[in-house]
Parts: sequence; structure tokens; C-alpha cells
Amino acid sequence: MDRPRASLPPSAEAGDPRRGSGEGTTAPEPAQTAPARAAGTRCRRWGRGLAGLVLLLLAAPVVALWRFVDALPPLDLAPAGLRSTVVLDRDGRLLRPFATADGRWRLPVTGAQVDPRFRAMLMAYEDRRFARHPGIDPVATLRAAGQWLAAGRIVSGGSTLSMQVARLVEPRAERSLAAKLRQMVRAVQLEQRLGKDGVLDLYLALAPYGGPVEGLRAASLAYFGREPARLSFAESALLVALPQAPEARRPDRFPETARRARDRVLAIATAQGVVTAAEAEAARTAPVPSARKPFPMLAAHAAEAAHAADPGAQAIRLTLDGRLQASLETLAAERAAAQGPGISAALLALDNRTGAVLAQVGSPGYLDASRAGAIDMTGAIRSPGSALKPFIYALAFETGLAHPETQLDDRPVRFAGAYAPENFDLGYQGSVTARRALQLSLNVPAVDLLEGVGPARLIARLRAAGARIDLPRDTAPGLPVALGGLGITLTDLARLFAGLARQGLVPNLTRRVGEASGGVSGEGTGAPPQEARITEAVAAWYVADILRGAPPPENAMAGRIAYKTGTSYGYRDALAVGFDRRVTLAVWVGRPDGNAVPGLVGRVVAAPILFDAFARFGGEPDPVPMPHDALVTTTAGLPPPLRHIRRDIPKTLSAALGGALKIAYPPDGARIDLGLSEPEPAPAPSLALKALGGVPPLTWMVDGLPVAGGARRQSAWAPDGAGFARISVMDATGASDSVMVRLE
Repeated sequence: MDRPRASLPPSAEAGDPRRGSGEGTTAPEPAQTAPARAAGTRCRRWGRGLAGLVLLLLAAPVVALWRFVDALPPLDLAPAGLRSTVVLDRDGRLLRPFATADGRWRLPVTGAQVDPRFRAMLMAYEDRRFARHPGIDPVATLRAAGQWLAAGRIVSGGSTLSMQVARLVEPRAERSLAAKLRQMVRAVQLEQRLGKDGVLDLYLALAPYGGPVEGLRAASLAYFGREPARLSFAESALLVALPQAPEARRPDRFPETARRARDRVLAIATAQGVVTAAEAEAARTAPVPSARKPFPMLAAHAAEAAHAADPGAQAIRLTLDGRLQASLETLAAERAAAQGPGISAALLALDNRTGAVLAQVGSPGYLDASRAGAIDMTGAIRSPGSALKPFIYALAFETGLAHPETQLDDRPVRFAGAYAPENFDLGYQGSVTARRALQLSLNVPAVDLLEGVGPARLIARLRAAGARIDLPRDTAPGLPVALGGLGITLTDLARLFAGLARQGLVPNLTRRVGEASGGVSGEGTGAPPQEARITEAVAAWYVADILRGAPPPENAMAGRIAYKTGTSYGYRDALAVGFDRRVTLAVWVGRPDGNAVPGLVGRVVAAPILFDAFARFGGEPDPVPMPHDALVTTTAGLPPPLRHIRRDIPKTLSAALGGALKIAYPPDGARIDLGLSEPEPAPAPSLALKALGGVPPLTWMVDGLPVAGGARRQSAWAPDGAGFARISVMDATGASDSVMVRLE
């Protein structure tokens, strides 16, 4: 019998979806009508269309930006790399900068060379998130956009430091959204290529500071007269503020506007915690510079020559010592001013060890037209007066004609029947040693020795040492060259004297750090040329020892340096050159136009400057060391022919009696094999010596030392080793001959 079914509500029977599903049961989907299905299709189509529109709206700016970036030319940083040439001293200190070809002062500088306080203020004022953004600061950009929409005009640009650099690299006059977008793209490119440090370095080098001054280093020198490595809070704040409006805030034109801008930077720096309130308040009391300072111009002539030789260089490093250079320039300016109007002065300092130029003062002031300051008097041809006498004595000592203790006659005499020199004081000393004659700069003994040495031989030796010697036109070298009858530069004179401090070897000058020793104009490369010899080592020491005993000028200590003065004919040039083992200093005083200056005497005018310059060089003078084979004795201890150069027997008598004195063996320039290269030559070899002509007794000398028993025309000498030897012979009248041989 069928069981009766309970009746259900219609909703349950129809599968009402609101009814919870029972175990193992699922509510069936209601049947959809055709209108419902059509409506759903339309909704889905509208949804897909809306999504596509949104994607299109989002993609369009990306595509447009991509096309904008793709249309930009490659980023060209070459113009931004243009810098002023800076000439530096041996330690990297600035001597003189030069403007760029278009007249801008844009000196090389990096962030590492800038005071940290400036960098901190710059970031606080210009770009607080510089270290974190990729070149564009989204926060600053959105803020600027909001201000623009709210105000209806541009209130702030939202520029980052990188965007400012982009504007400096690619300057454009227009202010538009396209220009701003270009800056943003370039800012990102700059950061990707250079990194943060590189971007900062570009800003420091290119930021405008008014007029032709660009970059922090040029601005720091122009407004404060010093490098930006150490700046005060007030100076840093002013230099941060100026690039925002460089012409409107120029302190040399609008000091009050510049002050207000500086104080705003200080206020922001205080708010950011870069400086304390007390530091900011103290900085506000500092005055604002009201004028631009001149750029440094140390060693103006040397710097100009170096720049002319290498105009494209960004930095040229010279061998000059900047502190010594500045001190000697001050000394030259003071002493020239004390001598009166129109007087110029020049100084040159050489390192005797390396030949490096330590200081070069071409004039008392490069811009002083009243003293022809633009003329570099270290390279001008002038008469040396008596300053070349030491080299006459050196040749006489070298050839065996004389010794420092040889007695010379200082009496009125005529040479070659017409030339009758007089001493500077018009007096005579009678019989004096060569030492005393050179220390007192006596004229007659010097001319007497030059007659024995030969003027042509002296000139040839000076030229062989690299000195430019100018003689009067169409004249042969004569005896007047002993007293200054020729022309020479102060630079060459200093080189020759440096040779006396270097055992007779004249240095090849170097003017640029890192160049090979050799080019006097700073052009030497590769292996240095061989140094020329002005005299033998013993003769060089004889002269140095004599000059060290020369009477010093007033108020100076004796025996400290070897020095010699010179006064040209007519009081046109006053010179003094001094040296010790370390350094050679040369001084010239006179008028660049060559006019006479009454009272212009080397000992009175130039010598005091020389001694003062040595004191500024610092340290105790170091005497030139004595060679081991120098002959130190008295006049009585010399061989008879060396004790006195006799005038009672004419030097032409040797030709009349026995013919001209001449060394017959060994010949000049010979290479003689004596077996000296063997480990133990036995027996000890000796070299035969033979002379022809002359008036006995003869004196044989080797390298300035007498040969024992050598009083005849034939003698012998036992060398102590292989090498070069200068062999000389002198007869009773003082006539002499010498040869150079190489022993092997």
C-alpha cells in the first residue's frame, strides 16, 4: 500500500536557489530567457571595450614617451667637458688659470675637492633626495604638478640636481612641457652614464655664477680668493644660492640681493639640520664680497709658455715650487720698486740635482706696464759683465795654466798693443793669487788668463755646454769677452753656474713634472740627452771653493754660498749668481729697454737680493764636496811654473827659442790600450808623455795634478785606472797645451 507524500512549497519544488543544498543534492540552474542572454553579451562586450580603452589610454603616453626618447639625438657631453687650462706647481697647487677659447672661466673641479659643508648645503637647498632618486624625483614632480593645477601657473619646476645638469649640458631658452620632458629624459640618461658622483662633478663644473664665471672653483677664487676645499658657512651658502639667478644675485653688482639669497639658504640649511641656529646666525653677520678678485697669476711667464706649448691640455704641472715662487715674486717686486720707476728684476732657481726649475720670476709684475712686466727677462739676451770670469779661471785650472794659489799680476798693462783694461775701482792690487783675484773680481788678471786660455776656446766651451752666446756682429771673440763683451740669458748663466756645483756637468733643464730631463722648453721626451761639461771636476771645485770665500754684501754672512756678481758696461745690467750643492739662484736687475741706470752695480743691487732669496729657499747651505784628487796647497807648494804667471818673459818667446809648445804624444782624442781593463795588470802600466817646443822647465799635469818628476820634454805618468784623462803641459813662460785621451 502506497505511503502518502508530504506536500512541498512551490519554491522548494522548483529548486529555489535560496534553499540550502541538502546532502548529495545540487540546486538546478534556472532557465535563461533570450533577452537575458542578449543583455549579458552586451555587458561583456562593453567591459572588454572599456578595458581596452583604459589600456589604450595607459599605453598611449608610454608609446609617445618612447617615440619622444627615440627621436632625441644621442647625449653629447663633449661641450660640457670643455675646461679652462690650469697650470699647477709640482705639488698640484694652482699657479695660473687660463680662460677657455670663448672667454669663460671654467676650472676643473670634482666633488672630492669641495668642502663637505658646501655639498651638504647644496643637497638641502636643491635636492634633498638626490642620493635616492634615478634622476627624477616623483615627489617633487607631483608636488609641482599639483601647484600648477591649483594656481593655474608654474609655481615650482620640481627640478632635481640631475635635471639642472641636463639643462646646463643642453641649454635651451624655451620654457615648455616638451623642454621639461627633455630635461627629465636627459637627467635619467646622465645618471645611467655617469652615476651620482659624475652628475655632481658636472654641476660643480658648469653651474653659472655670473658673467664669464662658471663652476664652483672659479666662483670661489673670483669671490673669495681661495680654493673651494675649505669654505665657511657664509661662503658655502652664498655659492649655493648664486646659480639660481646668477646675474640677478651677483655680489659684485647686487650685494644686497646676494645677501638675502644667502640668508635663505642658511635658513633652509638650519631647518634641515645641516647647520645649527648659532652657526647660521654667525654666518649671516659675515659681509658679502662686493667685488671680484683677480685670478691667481703666479709664474705668469712660465705658465704662459707652457700653455702656448700645449693649449689643449686641461692641467699642466710644472716643476716650480709654488711657495718659493710666490716668495721670490714678492721679493722681486719690493726690490724693483725700491730702485725706482722703470726698473725690472728677474730671478731663477734651479735644482742642481735634477735640473728642475724651482722658481722663475720673469719680472716684478706681469701686468705692470711701467716696468715692461710682460717681458720675461730670464730669457732676454743681456751683458753678464764680470759674471763669466769664473769660467775663464776654470779653463785655466783645467789646462794647467794656473792654480788657485798661482800668483797673478794686477798692474796696468796693454794687451795686443791696444787693449788696456782697468779694474772697477781704478786701482791695482799688485801681485795676488788667482783665488784673491777672482774673489775681488779684478779685471787685469782675468784678461791675462783669458789671453792664455784663448777667447775662442772659452766661447766654444760655453756654446758646447748649451749656452746661447751672442757676440757683436762681424767680430771674432776677443779679450773684452772677459769683462762682459757678449750677450747671454740669465737662464743660461744659471745653468753654467749649476755646472760648477755638479762637478762640471751642466744640467739639462726640466720645466714640467714627468718630462725627461733635457728640453729647456719643456718638450723633452724619451731618453734624456747627455749632459754637457763646462769644465773638469777638480777645476769646478776650485772655482766653487774660491767663490764661497768671496766677500758678502753688507749685512750678509760670509762663507755660506759661492757667488759671483756682474755689472755691464754703462750700468745697464746688475747680476748675481750663487749656488751651493742643492740649488743655483740667479738674479738680474735693470731696465728692459737697456737704458743706463746710474749706480746699478751687481754687488750693491743684485747681490743682496741673491742672499735674501737663498734665505727664503730655506735650510742651511751645503758646500760643494771636494774631489779626492784636488790639490790643496800654498803658493810655495806648487811646481815652480805654477807659482807665478810671468810677464817678464813674453809668451811668444817660446816660439822664438824652441818653437810653439805642443804635446807630441799622446795625441788629442787618442784611445790608448794600457791593459787597464785586466783584473790585475802587471807590471803597473805607465803612459809616455812627450812635448815639443816651449821654454824649459816644463810642468806636466794630469786632471789638474802635477806629474812627479815631470820637468822635461819627456816624462811618464802611471794612471790609477781606465777612463778619460786630460793631460796638460806648461813651460816657463806660461804657455800651455793640453789633450784629452781615453785609457783602456
